[in-house]
Amino acid sequence: QVQLVESGGGLVQAGGSLRLSCAASGSIFSTSVMGWYRQAPGKQRELVASITTGGSTNYGDSVKGRFTISRDNAKITVYLQMNSLKPEDTAVYYCNLAPWVGAHAIGYWGQGTQVTVSS
Repeated sequence: QVQLVESGGGLVQAGGSLRLSCAASGSIFSTSVMGWYRQAPGKQRELVASITTGGSTNYGDSVKGRFTISRDNAKITVYLQMNSLKPEDTAVYYCNLAPWVGAHAIGYWGQGTQVTVSS
C-alpha cells in the first residue's frame, strides 16, 4: 500500500508564493513519476507539473515559468514551488505517484490540499 501525504497549501494574495510538499511511503515503484494535479470547482482535474525519477519535468502551459517541481528520491518526496500566484491558480492540488509517464490514472493519489489565491 502506498500513502501520499501532502502539505503546504493555504491562502495567499495574488503575486505571492507557496511551496507544496508530498511525501510517499509504502511499496514504491523502483522508478516512478511524481506529479501535481489540480482541480478547481466545476473544472476537470489538470496536470500542473510532473517529474520522473531521472529528473525530467513536464509542466502545464498555464504554470510554465511560475512553478517549479523538484523531488528528493532518497526521501521519495516531491515539491512544488509556486511563485507569482494568480487567482486562477485557486484549486485543490493533488499529489500523484505513477509507475511511468502517462500512467497517472492508475497511480496513487494524495488527499489533496487547498490553495486559495486572493485578488
